[in-house]
Amino acid sequence: MSVFSAIFDSRIYNFEQAFGVKDSTSRDMRAAIRDWNDLYYNREPTKDEDPCQRLPVAIVSKLTKTSFSEYTATSDNAFASEVLDALDKIRKKAMQNALIGGECFLKPIFTGSGVCFTSIERQNFLVFGRNEMDEITDIGTAERTVVGKYRYTLLERRHVNHAGYLTIESRLYRSESEQTLGVEVPLNALDKYAMLSPVNVLPKPVWSIGLISVKTPLENCVDGSPDSVSVYAPAAGLIHLINTNEAQINGEFERGKSRLIVSADMMEHGPDGRKRLTDEVFTSVDEDPESIGVTIFSPAFREQSFLARKTEYLRNIESLIGLKRGLLSEVEAAERTATEVTSSAGDYNLTIIDFQEMWTAAVKEAVRVCGILGQMYKVKGATVVDPDNDVTIDWGNGILYDEDKTWADYMAMVAAGMIRPEIALAWKFNLPWDTPEEIEAIRQKYMPEIESMTKGMVMNNGW
Repeated sequence: MSVFSAIFDSRIYNFEQAFGVKDSTSRDMRAAIRDWNDLYYNREPTKDEDPCQRLPVAIVSKLTKTSFSEYTATSDNAFASEVLDALDKIRKKAMQNALIGGECFLKPIFTGSGVCFTSIERQNFLVFGRNEMDEITDIGTAERTVVGKYRYTLLERRHVNHAGYLTIESRLYRSESEQTLGVEVPLNALDKYAMLSPVNVLPKPVWSIGLISVKTPLENCVDGSPDSVSVYAPAAGLIHLINTNEAQINGEFERGKSRLIVSADMMEHGPDGRKRLTDEVFTSVDEDPESIGVTIFSPAFREQSFLARKTEYLRNIESLIGLKRGLLSEVEAAERTATEVTSSAGDYNLTIIDFQEMWTAAVKEAVRVCGILGQMYKVKGATVVDPDNDVTIDWGNGILYDEDKTWADYMAMVAAGMIRPEIALAWKFNLPWDTPEEIEAIRQKYMPEIESMTKGMVMNNGW
């Protein structure tokens, strides 16, 4: 049925029609988002492309694993610690969703047992408005539930005004097909939405849409808009070329079968309906049978040419995304100069740092928002959280820095009399040391360690 037919019945066919507002995302961006999603999830080959390499999957997986290789987040605040535990359960999925679509949102859900999060993928939200800092202030989201033969879709519109107050509008639709949202039904048609109000204006300022953005730090290379782009957006064209290369090399092997060149009349159906010879082995030529006879055709394979082209594409993808050389192309280190190795490793470090900073920002915003919403919803133990002081995030001895080496550097500086041992201990245990009182507190708490660190040293600076 045409979307225009919906005017004459109660069925809703798209999100914009349901919300009654226009998505601000451009046509080019919508096409790009669909393409990124297809590149990641498509597995079936077509005539022109074979996605068997699954490069987007490899890129997203490697970046996610490396980013979180030694990640920990802790807090002395009991409620903040509960939020961090909930984030731990969703962080890998959220990171992957953000890398695929450019941005995803974490939605906090408060239950009797505490707080949990769901991840809203890029294809499941529409942007209706932004502020002067390009932050989303008006958004529509979709959440799907299948019960029996019915598909339920919860649509939410969240918009925050200039005073920081958040309004949430909720509508529930039911359909028997994936092509439409169906008809609107009461929110209590599903038990899990029974407590929702059609319109809810929160009583205190939240200063956000109540969802936590996980947004890639890449500049938009599609249309220059504030919309975020996939981590592999700059290399999408190259990924398509690799998929095309795979289809071509498959065709090369298929066409490389030895064939028998025969006259065309040998390929025709006889009047008795008996089978003709298969063209997988026999290729007919409609010329004089006497001059053709039977000829064997066995073309040479061009495997190395295809593989060399694919390797070059992979190297270009690594450069565009900022991956370590050889991470995808698996080029042997002997084939690279020392400068190439150092440079590509440095680029990869910076790439990982960008995504670790992305997640750090999301974590801090999540504990801030959950503290406010938790108090509004009267969640047990909910308190306002200061993310800068109440949350500690440690990325470990991974790609960013070598913690053991840094500690050795601090110890060397202590031994040389360049810094006080209390400062080294403050770094190691993440303690404040800005005031004499804080220095003295460290000294009292870690006196045995300080004596061990300064044993045999000449104390000539008044420590």
